[in-house]
This record gives sequence, C-alpha cells and structure tokens, in this order.
Amino acid sequence: MTTLNYMCIGAAAIAVCAATTAIILYRRITKKTLKTIENMIDSVIDGRFSEGVFDESVLSAVEAKLARFLSISSISSHNLLAEKNKINELISDISHQTKTPIANILLYSELLGEYELPQEGSTCVRALSAQAEKLHFLIRALVKSSRLETGIIKVSPRLDSVQTLLETAWEQAMPKAETKRISLHMENTEVHACFDLKWTVEAIYNILDNAVKYCESGGSISLKVVPYDLFCRIDITDTGIGISEEEQGKIFARFYRSPAVSVQEGVGIGLFLTREIIAAEGGYLKVTSRRGSGSTFSVFLPMEK
Repeated sequence: MTTLNYMCIGAAAIAVCAATTAIILYRRITKKTLKTIENMIDSVIDGRFSEGVFDESVLSAVEAKLARFLSISSISSHNLLAEKNKINELISDISHQTKTPIANILLYSELLGEYELPQEGSTCVRALSAQAEKLHFLIRALVKSSRLETGIIKVSPRLDSVQTLLETAWEQAMPKAETKRISLHMENTEVHACFDLKWTVEAIYNILDNAVKYCESGGSISLKVVPYDLFCRIDITDTGIGISEEEQGKIFARFYRSPAVSVQEGVGIGLFLTREIIAAEGGYLKVTSRRGSGSTFSVFLPMEK
C-alpha cells in the first residue's frame, strides 16, 4: 500500500472522528438548550420566572420575549378579572334593587287574584303574575351563573348518593309533570359519586324541567344510572320533540333559544347554568337527540375527587 493510500485513510479517519465529535458536541449543546428552555417553562408555570441571561445569545432573546409575553398576559388577565368583577357587581346590584319590587308585584297580583274580577281582569292578573315569576327566575339565574363564573360561589363536591340526588330533583319537577300526565321511570341505584348535592340537584332539575316542557301530554321520562371506573353516567331520556343535530352544539350557550320552541316559555339560561355547575365539579355533559324522536342528556359525574 502506498504512502498516498495511508494518508487518505488517515485523513478519512480524522474526518470521521471530527464529525463524530461535532455530532456529540451538537447533541450536548442541543440537550442543554432544551433543558434550559424546559426549566424556563417550569418557572413560568410556577410563577417564578425572571430573566437570567443578558447577552447576544438565542436563549437571551427567548427569555426577553417570554418575559414580555408574560407581562402582557398578566396585564390582560388583570384587566379581564377587573371587568368580570364589575359585571358581577352590576348583576348583584340589579338583583338587590329588583328583589323587593318583584316580590311586591307577585304579592299584589296574588292578592288581586282573590277578588271577584271580570274575566278580562282575571286574565290580566294571571299574565302579570306569570311574567313577574319569569323575571324573578331570570334574575336569580343570572346571579347564580355570574357568581359561578367568577368563582364567588364555589361548588363543594363530596361523595354522596346518586339516588338521593335524582329523587330530590324529580320532586321539584313533579308538579309540572303531573299536570301534563307525564310518567317517570327511574331505576333505583346504590351508586355514589362526587358532587355538590345542592348545586347538582339544580343542574338535574333544569334538564328535567326542559324534558317536561318539551314533552307532549302523556309522554314519559326515564332516568338511568351507569357507573364506570372514573365517572358515573346519569341518562335523562324523554319522548319530547327532540333537538336537530345542528342545534345540539348551541343549546348550552347562554340565552340560546331554538326557533322551533320560541312559543314556549323560557329564557335560555337553564342548560347554560347546568353546564357551568357540572363542569365546576369536574364532570361534563353530552346530548343525543334527533328531531321528533326525543332526547337523552347524559350527565357524567366523577366517582372520586
């Protein structure tokens, strides 16, 4: 083998060693850089981030931009919280200022209904009372939803009987159901889940109240409980008018009212409040329905905290 061949082999070996060394160094630098960025992100999550590198490096530029972003986000978050508090205070003030006038309207309309009145007068009194009740319900629902959203009212989930939850909610819906001759089919259950009884009763009642409202006279509502490892599913199925597929994503929005039920009483806040309550407890809602074929609302409650 000639001297030239040895020189070529040596040069190749040196090139391979240099390339290997460069790759190892590059990987170490990349790993160190990624670790530094990971520590920066952890500091951001923990709320203790501050700039520590002040040079012309890429890391210094990333730190500076991250610090600027956090500053802007903090200001935006503060402003948003302030606006929410203002809205909540406004709603609370409205609730406080209207509580007595609405109570007086309800009282006087009830007293007026005890008098012997002409037919037209009796009709007007009933309409007045119904509208005052609707206004009272709307204001209470607005206050509850705003306080839930701003965290002023907090749910306190604890392990409790699902049977007690369903029975309590159904007792509240029973008077309207009996008026429309709507039957209830409820399976007894010994399942326990994690929820705030007071607030969850209201959430379940809102669904039942809608089921009663949109069922024809003589219809039926069934309640079924299915336990899983992580969640307990409560199915509330009715034989009502159903919900079209394109509207199923809208019904949980605040004040949404389907054109198909515009003649029915309601303000479109019950399902919104239900979703807020269930979400605050760590659960979620699903709906399965088809126009003209009834609906099934599935409430998923955590089995543990």
